[in-house]
Amino acid sequence: MVAAAVILDPLRPIDGLADSKILSERKRDSLFEIIKAVALSWSVGVASVEEIDEFNILQATFLAMQRAVNGLAIQPHKVLIDGNRLPSLHMPAQAIVKGDSKVKVISAASILAKVERDRIMADFHKKYPDFSFHLHKGYGTQQHLTEIKQFGILPIHRKTFNPVKTMISQQNIK
Repeated sequence: MVAAAVILDPLRPIDGLADSKILSERKRDSLFEIIKAVALSWSVGVASVEEIDEFNILQATFLAMQRAVNGLAIQPHKVLIDGNRLPSLHMPAQAIVKGDSKVKVISAASILAKVERDRIMADFHKKYPDFSFHLHKGYGTQQHLTEIKQFGILPIHRKTFNPVKTMISQQNIK
């Protein structure tokens, strides 16, 4: 789970910020570098697969968000978060549904998080070349599910992800 926090410089606006899911990979990569160069502060927070399995996906998401906010060199007075729930933070926060398509700073954070996550997946592809992490990015696509069935469960697979959980119970794997 990857989350990011960004404080944009109001004197240096960034053109093209949008929901990371609608941008091309090339555009996200370009904006990733611009955001890092122009933002007053930025940080990426990660929650491990073990933390996701231990706490659940929502709590791990909150943990990654907390790490991202706490990693900022400048602490914000208020945090704007994409979604409808908030992690526990030491400053006021506001959840904004579809915030990554409505608020530039949330768009910037979504771009940083998406690019960082995609790079992690590309590294996993190098480590586990039988799995096409560079293509499906670890999402539960049919290709990924077929690879799990063919090559087995990896340490990076969430044991609480339903298809993996089912395979473990059927094979009595720990």
